[in-house]
Amino acid sequence: MARVKTGVVRRRRHKKILKLARGFYSGRRKHFRKAKEQLERSLVYAYRDRRRKKRDFRRLWIIRINAACRLNNISYSRFINGLKKANIELDRKILANLAMNDADAFSKIVQNVKEHLK
Repeated sequence: MARVKTGVVRRRRHKKILKLARGFYSGRRKHFRKAKEQLERSLVYAYRDRRRKKRDFRRLWIIRINAACRLNNISYSRFINGLKKANIELDRKILANLAMNDADAFSKIVQNVKEHLK
């Protein structure tokens, strides 16, 4: 019986890995073993950072809201507490966008919050 070599199967597997490794630097793009090692590591980073991205954006939104609140003479924590008391259900993404792009609308929300805090 003839010996079976993995020519087609191996080539397909290698091509798949090397295609995913496009854009890597130097031998990590050209050599299968290096590309495979780097790809495994890259996929771990991608998985981790998809979750981390959510945290980072939330932090950014909170920083922007806090800065806008301080310009309107209220702290971030009192502002969020006032939003809950006033039943204003805007999330931090929308509030940060208002704080950056529409300061007048944000200051009206702050005035409404201040009334509910008294």
